[in-house]
Amino acid sequence: MFGMSLPEIIVILVIAVLVLGPDKLPEALVKFAKFFKYFKAQVSSAKSNFEQEVRIAELKADAAKLKSSVTDISSNVRKKLTFEELDELKKSASDFSAELKNSLDFSQTNSDNENSIIPSENSRISSENSQNQVLDKLNSDPLNNEIDEQKAGKNV
Repeated sequence: MFGMSLPEIIVILVIAVLVLGPDKLPEALVKFAKFFKYFKAQVSSAKSNFEQEVRIAELKADAAKLKSSVTDISSNVRKKLTFEELDELKKSASDFSAELKNSLDFSQTNSDNENSIIPSENSRISSENSQNQVLDKLNSDPLNNEIDEQKAGKNV
């Protein structure tokens, strides 16, 4: 107990009997026991409070990690959805441009074969220009290029 051996405890008890006397010794031992019990309870309480604060801090740190991981996951999902949506839009635009080209080519071959009304040169040029503008806009869109670069970086 407290790094004291039995002979040291006996010496302390003999000194206490001599100083306090046999009448006051039982009261002093009761007070000492109550003080020791109170001191032990306070140390135990402080220890449990400290452990509880440490657990709370750990839980807060874990919650922050989970929150950041959920945020990262949701942003990745949004990016993937954005990539997929842009791919669909690009595909739709390229399909539309291919259909437009085919219909222009088809109408030109039909009009030449059937000797029907030939569209004027200006309307053909304007339709080709509008088609080229749509394709140029799709190819030169900075957001589109940035997303393509990001996708290429992920695939590499």
